[in-house]
Amino acid sequence: MAKEYTKEQFWKLYEKLPQELKDVLFAEETGDNIYDVCERNKIEENLETVVNLVGQVLVGVLAPEDFQNTLEEELIIEKDVAKKIAQEINRFIFYPVKPVLEQLYQAGVAPTEKTAEKLTIERPEIKSEIPGTEDEKPTRPSKKDVYREPIE
Repeated sequence: MAKEYTKEQFWKLYEKLPQELKDVLFAEETGDNIYDVCERNKIEENLETVVNLVGQVLVGVLAPEDFQNTLEEELIIEKDVAKKIAQEINRFIFYPVKPVLEQLYQAGVAPTEKTAEKLTIERPEIKSEIPGTEDEKPTRPSKKDVYREPIE
């Protein structure tokens, strides 16, 4: 389930974002794309929730790879519908800013709950540190690229 954030918390996260993500977050095109996706998938009544979840991904509190599952849980919809919505949102909104999003999540500017939980379990002596210290060499992510759409 997606975590609720106060306006103050949201604005603190927003202030730390790269300009490119700030622009996408409030772009008219982003809103139009979300509306079109909701309309095509007949979930217009859930527009506000979808907008909120997209915003959470863009500010760094909901990992893009968790977006589809969170859609399923929040909207209580079928897995295939959530997958289709997530693919369209990825294609139109997240993919154009993919490098910036990857940097945001790798840098740990706003660690997700999973990241924070992982840090606590694996390295309890440095709970307060942000992952990716200067002495560590950057590594390529071992996860599957969630921004790529499957070839049909």
